[in-house]
Amino acid sequence: MHRRRALILALIIGAFCPAAWAQSFPAKPVKLIVPFAAGGAADLFARTLANGMSNELGQQLFIEVHAGVGGLTGVNATAKSAPDGYTICFAGAAALSAFPFMLSRMPFDWQKDLALLTLAVRVPEAVIVRPALGVGTLREFVDYARANPGKVNFGSAGAGSITHLGAELLKREARIDIAHVPYRGIGPAIADMLGDHIDMLVGDVPFLVPHIQSGAVKALAITSAARAGALPDVPTTGEAGYPAVNSDNWYGLVAPAGVPATILARLRGAAIATLESAELKEKFAEQSAQASPMTPEEFAIFIRAEQAKWQPVVAAAGVRLD
Repeated sequence: MHRRRALILALIIGAFCPAAWAQSFPAKPVKLIVPFAAGGAADLFARTLANGMSNELGQQLFIEVHAGVGGLTGVNATAKSAPDGYTICFAGAAALSAFPFMLSRMPFDWQKDLALLTLAVRVPEAVIVRPALGVGTLREFVDYARANPGKVNFGSAGAGSITHLGAELLKREARIDIAHVPYRGIGPAIADMLGDHIDMLVGDVPFLVPHIQSGAVKALAITSAARAGALPDVPTTGEAGYPAVNSDNWYGLVAPAGVPATILARLRGAAIATLESAELKEKFAEQSAQASPMTPEEFAIFIRAEQAKWQPVVAAAGVRLD
């Protein structure tokens, strides 16, 4: 009888004591939702991070691809998951910073429905053109576009994507009239550039490097504060005279709101330890990406700054997704 009462008391304490939850967490594998198609940059970075976090937590982090609407679907599924720490998400830039200005009604509010863990990785983007366009620098491209208003086009991975908004940001800052051609992913857009069907695009450096190095496309600038390690001879947009044209793509870790603070701390600790490891930094650097751990407070400030950057760009471009 005494043992039974002791067991019941222990269960009651465990049910109402977050510290007890954290001590036993994780007691089973943790799901990491990747809201983009398998095989892409997000999938690659997420799997690298998941491997390291699995070692830190002593439980497997398994990937569940939940693609759709430019990464919005997977983040929404996370926001509506049980707040027990067993579902987290490798959220992309657009879903948190740009989509709120493209939809009349967001399916979630990141400030109320999500718990921020950390920014994970920043991925530089590059402005590329088809060689037949005959321009060798960003300034030359801007001059060409101004001399041919409405006749120059640019591709993207889809309406509302960071690749779309990065080009719209350049269009706005350089005051040029160029037409958008959306695709279902950056792959088809590059394929059409190789076929001389589109003139320019802004895309993630990891995907563009092979085409740039082969000479199939011409890189004009890196849309980041620093040059990309894989393309050391390509200047930044700031060096080219357009410092406001900064469109790094990025991914961060989020969880559903309501997860006990001690469990969030456990997850975040595992993520930070992994992001600060030499092994992960080396693997990200191979893709010209930068591990970027932050506190939840810093991550929130970062998202607000990104929103402030993209809101006028979305408004000027008239991008709507509903």
